[in-house]
Amino acid sequence: MNNNIRVGITQGDVNGIGYEIILKVFADPEMFDFCTPIVYGSPKIATYHRKVVGSQTNFNVVDNADQSVAGRLNLVNCNAEEVKVDFGMPTQESGKAAFQALERAVQEYRDGLIDVLVTAPINKNSIHSEEFNFPGHTEYIAAKLGEGNKPLMILMNDALKVALVTIHEPISKVASLITKDLVCEKIKQLNTSLRYDFGIEIPKIAVLALNPHAGDNGLIGNEEANAIKPAIDEMVAENIQCFGPFSADGFFGSGEYRKFDAVLAMYHDQGLIPLKAISMDDGVNFTAGLPVVRTSPDHGTAYDIAGKGVADENSLRQAIFTALDIFKRRAIEYQISRNPLKKQFFDRRDDSDKLKLDTQDEA
Repeated sequence: MNNNIRVGITQGDVNGIGYEIILKVFADPEMFDFCTPIVYGSPKIATYHRKVVGSQTNFNVVDNADQSVAGRLNLVNCNAEEVKVDFGMPTQESGKAAFQALERAVQEYRDGLIDVLVTAPINKNSIHSEEFNFPGHTEYIAAKLGEGNKPLMILMNDALKVALVTIHEPISKVASLITKDLVCEKIKQLNTSLRYDFGIEIPKIAVLALNPHAGDNGLIGNEEANAIKPAIDEMVAENIQCFGPFSADGFFGSGEYRKFDAVLAMYHDQGLIPLKAISMDDGVNFTAGLPVVRTSPDHGTAYDIAGKGVADENSLRQAIFTALDIFKRRAIEYQISRNPLKKQFFDRRDDSDKLKLDTQDEA
């Protein structure tokens, strides 16, 4: 019986480096000790990539994840039509193939055939269609598997965890979206994820300002005074350890981020630029706040090096390990919540100091 955690991996954009990094990760046979991988894609496309990059890794083609075999790199065929691989080029064909793989993986997660989801990079323009009218993976997965919960994007590496208040929004809109309620919501989500997904008992969260110099007492903007600082104060009153707002340039430049378990940034590039500057090759994107555990490598399709065999697979490897760790930690938390320890108390009516463990309240 296969007791390994079943990891669903989508092929991503077939003209990028998705298959190359998948093949490289599972060229290491020890990876199969940790999980049973199920790739959602195309056997023909996978074989073509395998030949181009000179990989010796073989696929086990199955009809669905229920047929997956432990110790093998399983592949579910999601693309019935022929798809031309044109390395480095975003095409309508490659976008459609990426969506079909993602759609099938989401469905098989719903059916209970996979345990976690890891997504290879897509091109947001080529995948866009009537079926995929979303800014990115995060919003699509939240809509399909979120059960009404809102997602929180957390980007991480060994040195830093960064969460985002706004995700894929144009800079021109960001300021209007920063409200006290939204910042409070994201602080709460981040605190919960740090506790239950990462096992940090009392997280310390740094909250970044939106404006240069944290608004400079209103001279460069009022979002800090009107939204961010009041949100921090409210969360502190609810016993969440959060601090700020910090001016982003000095906060990262001075290394202040090392004193915190996570950082809450106001917008995409404010958080991702320092994260990738610190370490580009091992970053992981985790979609917190949802029932499904979903991660991805923290890089794009890398069209400029696609098909050349030089892509670094470490970010995907770390994304898989992160998904496994969070899945196992959630399983432990679930068991604890189902089987809480019995209350321990002293019976004040009893002169002895004997600890009462099994006393039941009388009706």
